[in-house]
Amino acid sequence: MSNARLAAVAVALWLTAAQAIAEPPMTRAPLGEAIRETLIATPALLAPLSAPEPAPINLYADDIARDLDLLAREAPHLFAPGLPGFGPEDATRRLALFTAPDCPDCAQAEAELRALADRIGLRVNVFDLGRDADLAARLGLDMAPSYVLPDRLLRGAMPAFVLERYLAP
Repeated sequence: MSNARLAAVAVALWLTAAQAIAEPPMTRAPLGEAIRETLIATPALLAPLSAPEPAPINLYADDIARDLDLLAREAPHLFAPGLPGFGPEDATRRLALFTAPDCPDCAQAEAELRALADRIGLRVNVFDLGRDADLAARLGLDMAPSYVLPDRLLRGAMPAFVLERYLAP
């Protein structure tokens, strides 16, 4: 329950109690009875307690939809058979790796992905940020290594176990 709803119920109960206290001194039982009668006479006071919480707002929904649309449009350029890379051509799991020359993280990423490709049947298409600059720019990739999966973009080096979780069916 939200703090505003709790505050509204607390104020209503406090007003009822204050009215009861203003009258001749009461014991707990009459005060409880006064609160009970007020709640029965005004059931709307309890509505905030039973009303469902509103659905949370996803602040990133538009960004996610835009990225998914972009990935769907660029998928033929990223995941098509015959592109340079490694792993089985007919693999159902696919990843595009963007690298750069003289990038130690890129060499590490490629080595980890080769081991992962052998273990889980992953196809990795390899792109060069310089040679494939237009594609990288359309995807908003500006650092190496970067990974593109059918449903997400990952910029910067990622440990293999993280990538494996993203690739899990």
